[in-house]
Amino acid sequence: MPSTLLREQIAELSAQLAGRPLDASLDTWLNAQHGAGSSTYERLKQSCEAGVSGGWLCDRAGGGLRYGRIFKPAPDLQGFSVDVVDMQDIAGPHHTHPNGEIDLIMPLDEGAQFDGRAAGWLVCPPGSAHRPTVTGGRALVLYLLPEGSIQFTR
Repeated sequence: MPSTLLREQIAELSAQLAGRPLDASLDTWLNAQHGAGSSTYERLKQSCEAGVSGGWLCDRAGGGLRYGRIFKPAPDLQGFSVDVVDMQDIAGPHHTHPNGEIDLIMPLDEGAQFDGRAAGWLVCPPGSAHRPTVTGGRALVLYLLPEGSIQFTR
């Protein structure tokens, strides 16, 4: 199954995240150790692009977005769920992160940004909220949610 490789890649990364608080220091560490240009980043981006082109990733559509939860929270993923969203010059639905959120930003168009950030990682602490927004083109965003916890607001 094509998703097996991606799951292994995320499990390897999430093992390094176990027990770490979702805060600014984790954001800095992820971008320093696994940021744009690193082998971790390039492998994850390649797997996500292959999944989208293969039709098994971002296989749902709504509100101008293509998306999909590919993995539910599991022990091998350190309790994270994994979603991938394909966004182009759009703001998604507003939501809160009861336990925080870790985002991997993978621009497909040069200059595309997610919530004002270029390629790399964005860590949203527990209790934070946003309307996820891609500007400047198209990007894939991989979301790691502790315990799969997300609350959409109206």
